[in-house]
Amino acid sequence: MPDFLDGSSWPEAPYGEGPARSLVEAYVHLDLAVLGEQPGAAERAVRTEEENGWRVRLDDTEVFVPYEAELEARREELTFGSGLSQLIDPGQWVLLGATYARRAIDAALFFAADPTSDDEYTAIVTDWRFAADAVAEALKFLPDGADRVPAGFFWTDLGRAAFEREPERFTQARMEDDLAFYRKSLDDFVRLHAEPE
Repeated sequence: MPDFLDGSSWPEAPYGEGPARSLVEAYVHLDLAVLGEQPGAAERAVRTEEENGWRVRLDDTEVFVPYEAELEARREELTFGSGLSQLIDPGQWVLLGATYARRAIDAALFFAADPTSDDEYTAIVTDWRFAADAVAEALKFLPDGADRVPAGFFWTDLGRAAFEREPERFTQARMEDDLAFYRKSLDDFVRLHAEPE
């Protein structure tokens, strides 16, 4: 569990075991749980309804999503939900941002050659938006007054490995630069390919 500097702002549930803040976060967490084994594995997840939310299962991993949390995420237009993630650590968020951005860049190259697919356009916009939102999630882990995410805040093997390999990726300045780049790339793509009025 992370060694937080200000325990008053952090959820009480053990990290990696808490509820998801949205259905999107639940499915992303499930994909991370089987990372490298089965790409797109969360598509096989089974979602069941319970009294207070959904339970999403994939093989031996399950995540609970309270209805209230999903409603708040939709109302506030937050892709991954409000508050701080108890499932995905800042290292994973930064890696997710880079993965979504890479997918958007690769797809945009093909789209530029034939910009006629509405589905492809929507997928690229979504990838850029998810890239920005993922980095914004990582930024939430910065303690007040800190210029970088502390080493103790990485509780997954993947997140710790990312931090140990490139600790400079987790400075406030670097993450804000990534966020600005992803948002500008989204804006540029939409402007370039928007339908004329």
